[in-house]
Amino acid sequence: MRSVSAPESLHLVVGEEELLVERAVRAALEAARTADPTADLTRVQVSDLTPPELAELVSPSLFAEGRVIVLQNAQDISKEIADTVLSYLKAPADGVTLVVLHTGGGRSKAAKDLPGQLKKAGAAVTECAKITKPAERESFVRNEVRQAGGKIDPEAVATLIDAVGTNLRELAAAASQLVSDTDGKVTVEEIRRYHQGKAEVTGFAVAEKAVTGDRAGAMESLRWAMQLGVPHVLVADALADAVRTVARVSAVGRADPFSLAGPLGMPPWKIKKAQAQARGWDQTGLADAMHVVAGLNADVKGVAADADYALERAVLRIVAAHGRR
Repeated sequence: MRSVSAPESLHLVVGEEELLVERAVRAALEAARTADPTADLTRVQVSDLTPPELAELVSPSLFAEGRVIVLQNAQDISKEIADTVLSYLKAPADGVTLVVLHTGGGRSKAAKDLPGQLKKAGAAVTECAKITKPAERESFVRNEVRQAGGKIDPEAVATLIDAVGTNLRELAAAASQLVSDTDGKVTVEEIRRYHQGKAEVTGFAVAEKAVTGDRAGAMESLRWAMQLGVPHVLVADALADAVRTVARVSAVGRADPFSLAGPLGMPPWKIKKAQAQARGWDQTGLADAMHVVAGLNADVKGVAADADYALERAVLRIVAAHGRR
């Protein structure tokens, strides 16, 4: 039976959310260093390895020093390297922690089968799925604040995301900073005080004005956002989220926000806000706007020659769709 202080010898980290993957690797290293403070970390791409090189990496050390070996991009693993990993796991070396990073996909059969085989071998599994949905991002913020020892209400969560953006690293840093600089209760007022000026130039501000048909306000916010270097993809994501939220809320009618929260998977305050925004839309206009934001995502990721122009055109088309009758 494994002693309390002994670290897990095999970790499987599945997913593509970089911040969460890095945290999983760091946690494995910290666990190894509780048993051996001198344990070092070695990262290697599976595509750069040969079976003998991998065997040497995980072989017992002459002086039994602790080691953490991280196999990166295991979704690209070859059958030979996968076989070497599985062969090693039959008799793992003392003091060696093997961490396998895998997106969950893979082209070859060996790559696709590897996660299941590692789980069967007793790997400690950490899921790091990409956070893309607004509800997941809100949950992430709540957890960051809670882990830092603070509390935050739903409106403050939304305000923090509006002020900081959707980048997880920046959200995590902001959440930690706010908790440490306050009494632990993160409020809308505290967020606005610490991030004054940012909320007015994020993609969320552009999106709010666009879905309410405020052409001048949306264009002004967009130009400020571009001047201050807000990433194009964050503005595109905010526009897509705003349009889809209005469309979903519009489709269910004007019911009580609290009764709709469960079925829609949204907090009541967000539903109430979307209900107000939905008043200026009809189904044809919403369909047009949905088409716009669907194409915009690809445009800002390289399809369009000029991402600034693609965003400007998308905002204008959304505003036009709002006013269509």
